[in-house]
Amino acid sequence: MAAAEGDFYSAAMEWHFGPETGSPFWLAKADSLGFDPRRDVRTHADLRRFPNVVGELRNVPVEALIPRGYGDRPDVIGAFDSGGTTGAPKRVLLMSDWMRHSLTWKSLRMDDLGFPFDANWLTIAPSGPHIFGRLMAEVTRMRGGICFTIDLDPRWVRKSLALGRTEEANRYADHVVDQAHSILEQQDIGVLVVTPPLLVRMAESDRLVDLVNEKVSVIMWGGAHLDADTRAVLQGEVFPKVRLCGQYGSTMILGGSMERAGSGKPAGQCVFDSFSPYTTFSVVDPDSLKEVAEGERGQVVMHHVSKSLLLPNNLERDLATRVAAPAGALGVSVADVTPVAVFEEAQVIEGVY
Repeated sequence: MAAAEGDFYSAAMEWHFGPETGSPFWLAKADSLGFDPRRDVRTHADLRRFPNVVGELRNVPVEALIPRGYGDRPDVIGAFDSGGTTGAPKRVLLMSDWMRHSLTWKSLRMDDLGFPFDANWLTIAPSGPHIFGRLMAEVTRMRGGICFTIDLDPRWVRKSLALGRTEEANRYADHVVDQAHSILEQQDIGVLVVTPPLLVRMAESDRLVDLVNEKVSVIMWGGAHLDADTRAVLQGEVFPKVRLCGQYGSTMILGGSMERAGSGKPAGQCVFDSFSPYTTFSVVDPDSLKEVAEGERGQVVMHHVSKSLLLPNNLERDLATRVAAPAGALGVSVADVTPVAVFEEAQVIEGVY
């Protein structure tokens, strides 16, 4: 065990389970865990000892998630929901210190990928209760640009599709794309943030394709999966003048990761590295929940361990190939992410996000 790994988890467990600093949620759970986190959690592998408590976040008062160590007036950006793909959404809090810390890291990854500075962004993403839009607005500001936004209601699209109202879902997607067309015609946009289903729909318009190739230098996609063949066509034939870069994450880890620089080529895998040691990935067999070998596919488990939140051992609704993490990073990296067909006994419908 590396000393740095042990020191990190020792400090984290002291914070989250110390009576003066821990959150009411975890302090109330401590006696029922069957182990003492302050004594027994010293490695990344030890996080698997925790129960998956994400389902409880549908009903927990969000104030109970704030570590007492933040004091009487914690700087909370807001409460944010999961997508609600499998039922009532779960809720977590975004603290200002975590937002700054994680977006600084993400912005550095954008530097590696060739994102421009001082460029305006067009973000087609869920806002309101969803964290994605909030983070994109902030990272645009950090990088010196102005963020243009188009709101997206993924729950309405999923509901329409689940009820067989395909035409209604299509009309809504057209409504969103029409707004993107207007902004791209009228404004200088250097970065386009969009979900793969909407990007494919935009690619059906010759005028939109011309506008994106003329103005945009980077398309950042995320929120839904993009298979390698479609990406190769979009990059090589539709948007040859624009760099396509993916991001992958979850509200339950309060953010996401950018693809590894140099990955995602038409003949290669799109690899996502986590923000180790704060957010990390594991890949497990869906039946046994044991970790799969490198190069094998399994279901993604996400862990968040920061000052603002402890949420380990969260089984996500995605399948991925396990890839070795960068040197010195904890956990693993993931590639070729796709949704599972059924999660928590509910059919998974991506829709537009």
